[in-house]
Amino acid sequence: MDGGDLSSNPKDGANGAYRVLARKYRPRSFDDLVGQEPMVRTLKNAFETGRIAQAYMLTGVRGVGKTTTARILARGLNYSIPGQVDRPTIDMPTLGVHCAEIMEGRHVDVLEMDAASNNGIDNIREIIEAVRYKPVTARYKVYILDEVHMLSGAAFNGLLKTLEEPPEHVKFIFATTEIRKVPVTVLSRCQRFDLRRIESDRLIGLLRSITEKEQVEIGDDALAMIARAAEGSARDSLSLLDQAIAHGAGAISPEDVRGMLGLADRARIIDLFEALMGGRIAEALALLKEQYDIGADPAVVLQDLAAFTHAVTRFKVVPDSGEDAALPQEERVRGRALAEVVSLRVLARAWQMLLKGIEEVSSSSRPLAAADMVLIRIAHAADLPTPDEALRLLKSGGFSAASPGGAAPQISHQPSSAPQSSGGSNGGPVGQMRTITNTSPMPAATMAQPMGAPQAKAEPAIRFQRFEDLVAYVGLKRDIPLKLALEQQVKPIRFEAGLLEFEPTPDAPRTLAQDLGRKLTDWTGDRWVVALGRGATEPTIAEARAFAKDKARSDAAADPLVAAVLSRFPGAKIVDIQIRGAEEPEGLPSPAVPVDNPDEAPDPDDD
Repeated sequence: MDGGDLSSNPKDGANGAYRVLARKYRPRSFDDLVGQEPMVRTLKNAFETGRIAQAYMLTGVRGVGKTTTARILARGLNYSIPGQVDRPTIDMPTLGVHCAEIMEGRHVDVLEMDAASNNGIDNIREIIEAVRYKPVTARYKVYILDEVHMLSGAAFNGLLKTLEEPPEHVKFIFATTEIRKVPVTVLSRCQRFDLRRIESDRLIGLLRSITEKEQVEIGDDALAMIARAAEGSARDSLSLLDQAIAHGAGAISPEDVRGMLGLADRARIIDLFEALMGGRIAEALALLKEQYDIGADPAVVLQDLAAFTHAVTRFKVVPDSGEDAALPQEERVRGRALAEVVSLRVLARAWQMLLKGIEEVSSSSRPLAAADMVLIRIAHAADLPTPDEALRLLKSGGFSAASPGGAAPQISHQPSSAPQSSGGSNGGPVGQMRTITNTSPMPAATMAQPMGAPQAKAEPAIRFQRFEDLVAYVGLKRDIPLKLALEQQVKPIRFEAGLLEFEPTPDAPRTLAQDLGRKLTDWTGDRWVVALGRGATEPTIAEARAFAKDKARSDAAADPLVAAVLSRFPGAKIVDIQIRGAEEPEGLPSPAVPVDNPDEAPDPDDD
């Protein structure tokens, strides 16, 4: 810190007592405040022009620095260096005459009062009587009332007249976390500042600078965990860092922070999400038990799962949100990939179920069992169509009243009329697929069967018209990692019944061919040969889709009407292309709902 840093005061720690980081690195000037630039700019302009209000109201969540800001403001109002500075200012590079006493809360003219314990009219009367007298040594007599919303109605009323027309030598500074509980008659007499939550990347930078000063070894992943847990509060983050230093004995690893906070491994949370979206209940329960055995709280696991669900949803609707520095690299990469294959409806449904499940687990006497039941519900529902999808399937004959239990849906398959092409793939909602040739209805093996219902029989032989149909079938089977690999890492060379030859991309898994052949054989009942080759002339599905979108965007930009709009509005750009009433360009995803009558196919923009 600069010369205004009071942490070097010889009285601090003179008796050997340890000072927690939240006090040791408490801001001493406006330059030290993190994330409150709008307030600092307003105060700077006000001080320079002499427009200093008689009362200030500071509000915000816990730990963002309301009381600290009040002390810094009192310091700025009374800043004085004989022969150099003799006016209010926010530029305080060195300690002034009154600075040390004000920041330590022991100045005779700066009175701090806790309104929670001094909330009566008698306490306000004492203030009203005292404001008549001029300050003893400072420029202004400053009253700091913390948690001012705790004052009684009579106390507020008694303060109104003095607050509106105080003596010139008196300033009031109020701080509160419950701004709605403060009467509007008081708010109208104050200049209000809303202190913001500190952004995660700023908070990580603050923690990094402090750990360097404390000579503590800690990685960025561990700092990101602490910043997320602090929820924008600088004080909370420093308290957690203090605890982590003690827990890790000087060298802090992500595992130390995870164990201290009762968090689950973020990578395992993503694995759990994939298992749930794939309907793999046994795998999901095993992952939860694994995290529980190493100390993770089941309620925290569900909270992390909800946070990742929210992140995937944001990736889907706001792709640029993946640039958040607080998100780990693996979460950004895998989250973006999952956003391409999981529908918005399924994500919204999972979010609602998680919110309700977190409440159940938090109030349950058996948290692990309650969390198990929540995961079972989510995994079961992941394979079920949403209400609008169910209506579409009903119209297309996809539901069978004679299905086991009278409730399990069946999906009918119609021959594909589209020409064979390796470009384009289904990116539609979960539980939907492109048409696959089949002469009889195929039981929905991925749909959960009612309790006690007989096991579904083996599926009849399935014939795929195109490679895209195979990829869509893998999506129906809810194997999200395999579907992503087929879309992004496979360049088909030869495709026919029971045979797939492809050239893998450099980042493709080595066992992709073996895994795909084994799974296709198990799923379809037919023997599949999956071989590697070279010299593929077709791009991957993802590359074809990207090329088609770029071509559609360039074609749209070349349209005279669009070009005129772009030239009319400087800075405007084409964000997306949506094709209505016409065939989609080759390589773009097609509607994924199987239908009997093409005229009844849903609008692809319904999602």
